[in-house]
Amino acid sequence: MTKTPAVLTIAGTDSSGGAGVSADLKTFASIGAHGTCAITSVTSQNTTGVISAFDMPPPIIMDQIDAVCTDMNVQYAKTGMLASAEIVSAVSRYVKKYNLVLVVDPVMAAEAGGELLTTDAMSVIRDELLPLCMVVTPNTNEASALSGIVIQDRNDAKHAAKIIADMGAVNVIITGGHLDASDVVYESKTDTFTVISGEFIEGGTHGSGCTYSAALTAYLAHGHSIVNSARYAKHFVEHAIRESVPIGSGVAPVNQVAHIRNNATRYEVLNETGRAVEILTECLSFANLVPEVSCNIAMAIPDASNVWDVAAVSGRIVKHKGKAVNVGCVEFGASSHVARIILAAMQFDNNVRASVNIKYSMEVLEICKKLNLTISSFDRADEPEKTSTMDWGVTHAIKEHGSVPDIISDAGGIGKEPMVRILGSCAQDVAKTAVKIAKELDKL
Repeated sequence: MTKTPAVLTIAGTDSSGGAGVSADLKTFASIGAHGTCAITSVTSQNTTGVISAFDMPPPIIMDQIDAVCTDMNVQYAKTGMLASAEIVSAVSRYVKKYNLVLVVDPVMAAEAGGELLTTDAMSVIRDELLPLCMVVTPNTNEASALSGIVIQDRNDAKHAAKIIADMGAVNVIITGGHLDASDVVYESKTDTFTVISGEFIEGGTHGSGCTYSAALTAYLAHGHSIVNSARYAKHFVEHAIRESVPIGSGVAPVNQVAHIRNNATRYEVLNETGRAVEILTECLSFANLVPEVSCNIAMAIPDASNVWDVAAVSGRIVKHKGKAVNVGCVEFGASSHVARIILAAMQFDNNVRASVNIKYSMEVLEICKKLNLTISSFDRADEPEKTSTMDWGVTHAIKEHGSVPDIISDAGGIGKEPMVRILGSCAQDVAKTAVKIAKELDKL
């Protein structure tokens, strides 16, 4: 098996980009598979529903499958919208022709609304396509239509799965988004059931069925077992729903590439913060700005919501033999103290994502003024009971200033060292500001 398997989706289009071939190709790419396609129907749809659909002539569909399979080593494929009996029959013949390992998503209706399957096509799916497939992935409504069982609980789903398997499907996965969020996996060869638990996720679900079956196909193509592929696919689609974007006026499409963007952003933040640490530790003068409690520099990902979205030095930056030394690696969740400063500031300005704390002195504040940095402060004596100092103090200083300043300071309190905090858009920027202050302080 190649590291990047070529996989095929045989499905319809979605002009709004949320479902069908669009969803499949984005999902394949996100999981490290090369996606190819054979378009069965062109739909005019958006987040509110399907307006119209044009079915491709079966010879054109077969030509597309031929074009891909004669050129590439395609072993795994999935089907989506197969609108007519003629299309189902044509696809069945070509699945058999190329001996494709097939995942069948028996698409009957669009998530946003609109029927996508004729009644006569349903019987051909049962008779011709299911006997060719490795796995079929109906939701509870589709499983009810295929099996004739009204699914109201997990036992009904298991009963329906066995009936569908008797039609020829080797494995049946009844997805639980319309029931209790758990997926029921039935492996007919071993007559075993596996229940993959889940949770109802807030977010848009347009394209969720397509995304799940495409993810399942990609994981199978990478060599995972049916149960593990089902587990990974469920996790993938849950994350895609959670990260959905309300881009239209109807059901929001799932976001298949969110985890790639998030991972890339986290990697960039780690690198940015690491370079900022180097800027600080390579400056001999900066050691004079390291507080008694040491210092830390941190940076958050965009739209950070908790300390685990903020990268910082795990062991802080300390003064050792006259030098500033980092005694740990840059990691997410390493500093709740500086993270809370950033998270509080981001409530007012989402572009302020970095901070470093340095030693407090009147000389430092005068240098900040000389460098034309905006300054605000808070008094720990005014802090209300049962509040976090950083949450309250930073919020108070920002409100007093009218916007997020470059510098937030406090003169300390009983058992609390006074501190200056530099804020900015990225870790390197705040590090460079700290170095400027250190060099100016060195001149005094």
